[in-house]
Amino acid sequence: MEEGTIVHVEYDLYNVESGDLIETTREDVAKEHDMHQEGRNYTPLVCVVGSGNLISGFEESLLSAKANKDISLEIAAVDAYGEKDPEQIETISIDKLLRHVRDPKSLYIGGPVSIEGRQGTLSYLAAGRARIDYNHPMAGRALKYDYKIVKVIEDKEEKVAALLQSNTGHEGFEVSFEGEDISVIVPQTMLFDTNAAMQKFRLVTVLRDAVGAGKVSFVEVHEPRVAADEEEEEEHVHDENCGHELEEE
Repeated sequence: MEEGTIVHVEYDLYNVESGDLIETTREDVAKEHDMHQEGRNYTPLVCVVGSGNLISGFEESLLSAKANKDISLEIAAVDAYGEKDPEQIETISIDKLLRHVRDPKSLYIGGPVSIEGRQGTLSYLAAGRARIDYNHPMAGRALKYDYKIVKVIEDKEEKVAALLQSNTGHEGFEVSFEGEDISVIVPQTMLFDTNAAMQKFRLVTVLRDAVGAGKVSFVEVHEPRVAADEEEEEEHVHDENCGHELEEE
């Protein structure tokens, strides 16, 4: 695949040492490993080949991959999320840990903790001490990808739609073009996303890098609350009718 190509990738990600499934885009595989999540929409990963957004070992493999071909790939820790850095592991007192935790009952080994603005994982808790690992949760692990490029996106409008969805997690964007300029009507679900402002800022860069976009406009459409108002009116009328019926009795 050439750099800049936008593709849909189905994959299963395993821990090489244990053989455990870590993540998958395929629903049947998730069910097979008792990892199925109800309500999740299992769809292929949308990515820009060579963009640098994926781990280096996977990026390199995509550059030489062909569409619709099953590929099995093992990636050493150094080419995945890196080796564990001992300097990123800190031992603190339980008293200090508790000062940064709202609910002590939420603490568990392997669980996330935030200490003075740093996000880490609780790896040890005993004898009045706690050990916090600030390495990436998958640092030090060799990984195995079983993957296939199931689609190569050629159409410009489809490229933009795929990039919008994959970078926000929202569906239903309406896209229109005027030369190199792009206008995007934001779906209703994104209007209530607290991360929307940051997402839109990043999307401008993504669209310029991937499709050479010029001016990028985001349009928010706030629908009138007609349905809600009508429902309230119907309830009000119903209450009045009930009142009249009681009076007649």
